[in-house]
Amino acid sequence: MTERAKKDGFVTTLYGRKRYLPDIGSKNYVVRGLAQRNAVNAPIQGSAADIIKVAMINVTNRIKKEGLKSKMILQVHDELVFDALKDEVEQLNKLVKEEMESVIKLKVPLTVECAWGANWLEAH
Repeated sequence: MTERAKKDGFVTTLYGRKRYLPDIGSKNYVVRGLAQRNAVNAPIQGSAADIIKVAMINVTNRIKKEGLKSKMILQVHDELVFDALKDEVEQLNKLVKEEMESVIKLKVPLTVECAWGANWLEAH
């Protein structure tokens, strides 16, 4: 990734979003080192951010399509938090798992775990 960044001046996420790294060729060792770490980290962290955002859109659309009253209320890193009606929990669980696991095709499976409780702590 650092070689690609040196050649192109940027790295990309799986969805093609670019992170420009103008300091990748800096003569300053500290500045160049930071750009090199960003060249490695940005595609990973950026791709994860892209994936969760697309998943959020897909989950929201599916909730509306299926006429559920439960709502997505929060994203925390790689987690989605919902305010769910008790009688919709099973359907919502299935829907979220399906949408999140199929958001992108990778060489490795993208697996999702769902849990619920009266509050976030209880759900963990």
